[in-house]
Amino acid sequence: MKISVFGFLTLAFLLCVSIPSATSDLASINFLKCFQSKTNLSVSNSSSNVIFTATTSSYTSILQSSAQNLRFVTKSTPKPQLIIRPLGKSHIQAAVTCSKENNINIRIRSGGHDYEGLSYVSHIPFIIVDLSNLRSIKIDIENQIAWVDSGATLGELYHAIAEKSKIYGFPAGTCPTVGVGGHLSGGGMGTMCRKYGLAADNVIDARIVDANGRVLNRKSMGEDPFWAIRGGGGASFGIIFSWKIKLVPVPSTVTMFLIQKSLEQGATKFVQKWQLVANKLSKDLFIRVIIGVADSASGNSNKTIVVTFAAVFLGRREQLLTMMENSFHELGVEQKDCIEMSWIQSVLYVAGFSTEGSYNVLLNRTNTNKSYFKAKSDYVKEPISEKGLEGLWKILIEEESGYMIWTPYGGRMGEISEFQIPFPHRSGNLYEIQYIVTWEAKKETEEHLNWIRRLYGYMTPFVSKNPRSAYLNYRDLDLGINRNENESYGQASVWGLKYFNSNFKRLAQVKTQVDPSNFFCHMSKLTIQMGTEVVHLHTEQKEGKMCMRKLGFVTGNPKFYKSLSGLAICHLQENKAAEVTQPTIKATHIAIEGWISYRRMLEDCSNLEAVLWGLLWGFEMIKDQEMPVVQIINDGTSPLVLRVRFGF
Repeated sequence: MKISVFGFLTLAFLLCVSIPSATSDLASINFLKCFQSKTNLSVSNSSSNVIFTATTSSYTSILQSSAQNLRFVTKSTPKPQLIIRPLGKSHIQAAVTCSKENNINIRIRSGGHDYEGLSYVSHIPFIIVDLSNLRSIKIDIENQIAWVDSGATLGELYHAIAEKSKIYGFPAGTCPTVGVGGHLSGGGMGTMCRKYGLAADNVIDARIVDANGRVLNRKSMGEDPFWAIRGGGGASFGIIFSWKIKLVPVPSTVTMFLIQKSLEQGATKFVQKWQLVANKLSKDLFIRVIIGVADSASGNSNKTIVVTFAAVFLGRREQLLTMMENSFHELGVEQKDCIEMSWIQSVLYVAGFSTEGSYNVLLNRTNTNKSYFKAKSDYVKEPISEKGLEGLWKILIEEESGYMIWTPYGGRMGEISEFQIPFPHRSGNLYEIQYIVTWEAKKETEEHLNWIRRLYGYMTPFVSKNPRSAYLNYRDLDLGINRNENESYGQASVWGLKYFNSNFKRLAQVKTQVDPSNFFCHMSKLTIQMGTEVVHLHTEQKEGKMCMRKLGFVTGNPKFYKSLSGLAICHLQENKAAEVTQPTIKATHIAIEGWISYRRMLEDCSNLEAVLWGLLWGFEMIKDQEMPVVQIINDGTSPLVLRVRFGF
């Protein structure tokens, strides 16, 4: 018998997808009443700058202010019933509490750069909690730390650091209008990742409003949730409104170069060599490859592939030249190619700004280069052959607005454990690929989507396998979404494993612990899929009972959770992690008999094997029932696991 996928999250899912229009209108009215009563704010009070309804004059401009992908800024795109722009944590708490009371879905937006628009689009009635008013940044140079609010942009963070110091920075992304909240919660990859790892690797505390409206920090939320929000997609677990980060030393002088090579200039050979050396270079040297299409130098109408080698070196020109001569002399980097500057100037340079002017340009939160676009990602573990590259060029050259960015790994990225945070793409990865295509008109969408999917398909033999990995911050719904409540955990894992590899299972467990009602649900693969058909029984009696009550609620059998609560207590007296695949109601009675039998056999609950035999005895007492399949698993790296799969 096939068991429903999401177990106790099934009801929450159904609520997310089946709210009638009239009900949602009433819910939004009740939400407003609730929110106003808790905050003393009014929609009519425009000075509050917090609540915006569809009839508010600034509603549309605020909705579109940080929406970066024009695919999701159309007349047909679902719009939020309300936009809440909190001025403090109490407003976030009120938004969560009132949304939960009225069954309204929440989208959380910091910078609006989500590639699939999931921070501001939903196909069920929803509100947006827009964190753009929360952008306080407090720099503590003496202790080499900073507190930064989720609504701040990377540009504002870099600016604030530069105002305090010329010898400290932060290893995050290159686009200054990206919001801190989404960037850190998805990993955060930048030009210093080979030296210091991801942005999320340098988070040391956070403040979050959970599904119960509580404000928690690292200590009060616990290490498992703190692990999950650093690279596991924070919006699945709560509203993170502030982050404590570790600043990193940067030299007074940083050196840059940009070298371009076309096919006619031997670009293929240079790319082949780059694949061999880029991940082995000094941690101080980061050479990213950008591959695109340009007019041929021959002057005719032909197109060619142009490869740009873009370097950021944490040191002086002379050191860089020596390093390149020793490791990648084929590229022919000369002194005239190298430009020395400060670290903050390098931030401007990489972002496409002049290094001669003020870095106040980083305070501009508006991205003026919005377009329709689609992106995908991959990881490469073995160099792509010359033949493979030549086939790639043939597809790329078909699309003038398509390009690829190859980001080298190695260095610190290869030293950090794949289990340190949910982001698992560490040792063994040569580089990460980002595929991007942009276009100008909605009518061109299908054509360009087909092209990038064909490009992605071509790359299949050359990239990671089992799973074919992807980077969460380059979110790609082509990898899968949850379409209905009958999908299994195994089906969800097909795309969950791509982002998180084996960390996906732990994320599912944390989601179950911190948000058992699935309040922070998305119609995407990264939130609802956190619901799992496997129920994790925790090490404390109270937690075990809580998990079992969820199952009892779904089955409607009160004896069910009482009996399995007892099993949870006994299984975990010695901190053993037990997992029981969700049984049917019929199997529930067998579990009850197994529990009773076990208690008769052995009063000392510390013996996991005795629990197993108790279950088997219980099955034997039911004459018309098949025996279960029972496994005890101990791979030496995880706690002992008991799996009981009921055999019918």
